Amino acid sequence: MTKATVGDHLLDRLRAWGVSHVFGYPGDGINGLLAAWSRAGDEPRFIQARHEEMAAFEAVGQAKFSGHVGVCVATSGPGAIHLLNGLYDAKLDHVPVVAIVGQTARSAMGGSYQQEVDLHTLFKDVASAYLETVTVPEQLPNVLDRAVRTAYARRAPTALIIPADVQDLPYSAPGHDHKMVPSSLDVSGWAPVPDDGSLARAAALLDEGERVAMLIGQGAAGAAREVEEVAGVLGAGVAKALLGKDALSDELPYVTGSIGLLGTRPSYEMMRDCDTLLTVGSNFPYSEFLPPYGQARAVQIDIDPHMVGLRYPYDVNLVGDAATTLRRLLPLLTRKEDRDWQETVADGVRRWKTVMERRARVAADPVNPELVAAALDPLLPDDAMITSDSGSMATWYARHLTMRGAMRGSLSGTLATMGCGVPYAIGAKFAHPDRPAIALVGDGAMQMNGMAELITVAKYAAEWTDPRLVVAVWNNGDLNQVSWELRALGGTAPFEASQSLPDVPYADFARSLGMTGIRVTDPDRVEDAWREALAADGPSVLDFRTDPAVPPIPPHATWEQMEATLGSLAHDRGRGHVVVQGLKAKAQELLPRGRGER
Repeated sequence: MTKATVGDHLLDRLRAWGVSHVFGYPGDGINGLLAAWSRAGDEPRFIQARHEEMAAFEAVGQAKFSGHVGVCVATSGPGAIHLLNGLYDAKLDHVPVVAIVGQTARSAMGGSYQQEVDLHTLFKDVASAYLETVTVPEQLPNVLDRAVRTAYARRAPTALIIPADVQDLPYSAPGHDHKMVPSSLDVSGWAPVPDDGSLARAAALLDEGERVAMLIGQGAAGAAREVEEVAGVLGAGVAKALLGKDALSDELPYVTGSIGLLGTRPSYEMMRDCDTLLTVGSNFPYSEFLPPYGQARAVQIDIDPHMVGLRYPYDVNLVGDAATTLRRLLPLLTRKEDRDWQETVADGVRRWKTVMERRARVAADPVNPELVAAALDPLLPDDAMITSDSGSMATWYARHLTMRGAMRGSLSGTLATMGCGVPYAIGAKFAHPDRPAIALVGDGAMQMNGMAELITVAKYAAEWTDPRLVVAVWNNGDLNQVSWELRALGGTAPFEASQSLPDVPYADFARSLGMTGIRVTDPDRVEDAWREALAADGPSVLDFRTDPAVPPIPPHATWEQMEATLGSLAHDRGRGHVVVQGLKAKAQELLPRGRGER
């Protein structure tokens, strides 16, 4: 019997960690691993992306929607380089991903050999949590185990570099000798909690507040019941950073929705008027959208001691798991009988929903982009997995989609990179093949890499229990987010050479791959198109020809300005000059900063 190689043992160890899929693209720098995959009967499954960056995004998507580590693999040189953007997305959004990368054979290192790249220098920032090269077989179990454990513990990408010749070496386990490092697979779950004294101080501060606002992020995922109970006791309103959009149901009347430039007017007003702030699992960075300094006292809960106290002058910083910390905090809180504040917040939410409904119904040329998102909202299955790309698309995702039931949603919250929407949805489908996925994508992102990754969708769709993966393209012929930034910052028309995009027949391309493809140029067809895609027995692409002149009005616009903008859209199409002229000063202050937040 042939002795197992390092490549064979690597795959065996990944299986032992429960890894079901590895996303990648082949190359001779990982031929030893590919041969091992063949011998292993493709377990864990090798999922072939069209590009290594997409493989990394798919690993991030699978990790985000499964809660388990995502794994990607790439060859040496260009393959390793291509992984970087997806891995930076994982780093900035705190997602556990392990990258396995090939390297030139050890005998050629330092000889300016083909595809020889200094991978340690290349990866030392993105994989700063853990980065190691395997040079002898005995290293492998310890290095791989630490890469996986560190990815989970630090919620970060890690990287393992394996030279091509090492992959084919006969595997031998570390012995019971000096300078050998043994390893083990098991790791328990953990839920750190703050000390009793800090909890008591936090409870006293929250009890004294009369107008309590809560801000939750992705760190509150899994703590929905506890967040709801605390909001009920404190009579609080709850705003959500974009990566926490699915952490709490939007059907609760006091949930104000997203916060920040892409957020809602009720979130803006709640932070403007509150006297107490409780932040749970969020490092939302834009303090101009938080209460004015000196107005509110504040408590933060975060599992990472390196991330507390960064975004606001908090009075109490509690380091601990969100759900466990809130459960320990609840008995210390006194229920507030006065509900005027929470009812005021709920009134603002109801008014905002009315404005959003009216904005979606305004005539546009040809289709209002807000109508496309608003029409989808009531049709979403309660178990839908929704991904959004970056740009103006993220605004419609943030404002028009109501999270409810078991829905999940995500986007590139901190890196705000283009091109993640489709590969995220693919990763989500491999995490939950029995649930529908919907990717909301702008035409810029679709042209950047989404079209190529439709080939990956077509390749694997038959393997998914629920084969529905709907890719909706907001096709407006414009890099719209940047165009609006240029208008608001400069007050002039965007630079046509940089902003204009060709009109691509996305639906035709989808049909050429055997998918359902629908092009929509009539607003009366929007809802029917969504229904047809959601009822299809396979993947679908919806090409909505949307109007680039509909402005993503900022949340600090007054209710009166919002009403005036509605009038301008309906009667003076004017490419949003009400927004540009009436809000230019404030937009200049706010627009340069991020389009997504944790």
